[in-house]
Amino acid sequence: MDVIVAKDLTELPAVAEHILKAFEGKRIFAFQGLMGAGKTTLIKELCRQMNVVDVVSSPTFALVNEYFTDKGSSVFHFDFYRIQSVEEAFDFGYEEYFFGEGICLIEWPEVIDTLIPEEAIVIKIEVMQDESRRFSFFVKEMGPPS
Repeated sequence: MDVIVAKDLTELPAVAEHILKAFEGKRIFAFQGLMGAGKTTLIKELCRQMNVVDVVSSPTFALVNEYFTDKGSSVFHFDFYRIQSVEEAFDFGYEEYFFGEGICLIEWPEVIDTLIPEEAIVIKIEVMQDESRRFSFFVKEMGPPS
C-alpha cells in the first residue's frame, strides 16, 4: 500500500501526479473519505492533469458527469452519496461505464461496493488532527493491509 501525506492543498498536484503515474493504464478509481475530506477537490486536480476541458463539479444529483479530455477521451465522475440501494446503480446502467471505455472516478463507492470491479484502485482520504490529509492507495481485490 502506498501512502502520501499532504500538509495542505498546495501539495494536491503532487498527490494527483503520483496517482496518475503509479496507476497509469488503470481505469477505475474509488475515492473513500468522510464528507469534506477532499474527494471532489482531488478529482478536480486529477482531471486538470488529465487535460479535461470541461468544468468539473460534483455529480451529487446527476449521479454521473461525463467530461472530455483535450484528446476527446471520456472521464466519468460518479457520486453515489445520495443513492439508497445498489439497484439504483443498475437502473442507470453502471456496467456501460465500469466495463466500457473511459476513466471512472467514483465518490462514495462504499454504497455500491459489490459492483466496483476488483481491479479498481481505492484511494482512501483521511483528515488528520492537524488538517493534513493522508492518502492511502491500494487495489480493491487486495484490500488495505491489516
